[in-house]
Amino acid sequence: MAKMITEECINCGACEADCPNEAISQGDSVYLIDWEKCTECVGHFDSPKCLEVCPVDGVIIPNPAHVESKEQLQAKYAKMN
Repeated sequence: MAKMITEECINCGACEADCPNEAISQGDSVYLIDWEKCTECVGHFDSPKCLEVCPVDGVIIPNPAHVESKEQLQAKYAKMN
């Protein structure tokens, strides 16, 4: 499932720079993840890079509005590349 960023985001920008799909951008008050581009780094890394670099625990969470299996994320990655 795609990720999303909660209101607890401190706007450090670490996640944006490390997203291989360029799915993260700065919003008005917090960074945003474009669910159509987010593959949870499937095709690039073993785990979501944004979670690794975010300095605040629990800010990047699964997006319940966009539930996708690993196979669906892999297909999305293949379609984008």
